[in-house]
Amino acid sequence: MEELYVICPNDKISAQLKKMLDSFIEEFDIIHYISSIHCSNFKDKKMLFLLELGNTCFDIPMLNFFSNLDLKSTNIFQGSTAALLIHSSSDLGTKRAAQDIIFMANNMGCNFIGHPLVEATANFKNFLTWQKSLKLPLDEICTNLSSKLGKRLAEYKPAAVGKKITVLYSSPHKISNTLDLWHLTSKYLKKISIEELQIENGKILDCKGCHYRLCLHYGKQNSCFYGGFMIENVLPSIESSDAVVWLCPNYNDSIGANLTATINRLTVLYHKISFYNKALFGIIISGNSGSDSVAKQLIGSLNINKGFRLPPNSIIMETANDPKAIFKIPDIELKAKIFADNIMNSL
Repeated sequence: MEELYVICPNDKISAQLKKMLDSFIEEFDIIHYISSIHCSNFKDKKMLFLLELGNTCFDIPMLNFFSNLDLKSTNIFQGSTAALLIHSSSDLGTKRAAQDIIFMANNMGCNFIGHPLVEATANFKNFLTWQKSLKLPLDEICTNLSSKLGKRLAEYKPAAVGKKITVLYSSPHKISNTLDLWHLTSKYLKKISIEELQIENGKILDCKGCHYRLCLHYGKQNSCFYGGFMIENVLPSIESSDAVVWLCPNYNDSIGANLTATINRLTVLYHKISFYNKALFGIIISGNSGSDSVAKQLIGSLNINKGFRLPPNSIIMETANDPKAIFKIPDIELKAKIFADNIMNSL
């Protein structure tokens, strides 16, 4: 019997979101609706976060729901796997709202399947691209995708045991606190093949934005318009890996240019294979603040858009400015070991 726990503190649900929900739950035998933190144990569940965005592009009741949880706990949602349905009365807010919820729940132990979100913006304009392939009215595309998402969550099983990790970074070795934290972590990763690739300046050009059919054509040939290091090294490594670790120092509250270009260029591989069984991990170091901004960009680009699965507690974040400052953080060795154990357990 497949059970689903629907987290929905907001009692002002639109008819459209209700329609999406009805399509989503078709594959589940028992549905539990949770509106309060006092209603249930949140561990070892299949869960759906249901968000209705108001005029401010926030679901205030959902944020209040999370504010009443112990945000410092790393295991409230331990063993649970989730997806999201979001409706907005405008064209804005859906992706940011999804990133916020995924970020918070993941830090409490929740696993998210790849492509965990169906979002409906005003007049369904976000489905116009989908219409080119599905040939359905926009509102039917929305319910169709909601049904498929529910089916994937209902059928989700943990991925097979993994053996290889690809690590992508851009910072130079000598002054990178991000790399230092990775090396503290990697020494605890036993019996795992690790391939580290440095994305140096000029090695990877940003995506040209080829037409979909042209990108698909290159993908079938294991190639890309630009070729080079991306085709020869990065894409083969990711294709053969069970997880990708992104080492992201915080540059102006965003992912650095070289890694951003790498993410953009993944589209050619995305058209060739599914990333659903590949895990996403991140190490983010900020000089002062803003690590969460970078983490949400990783979640948005790689979990929501590209479909990498997001294991529990998949991103470690620390603040370290001066070179080697990472080693002065209290209990950093223990934190690195816990993160390494988390990677091992997730694979």
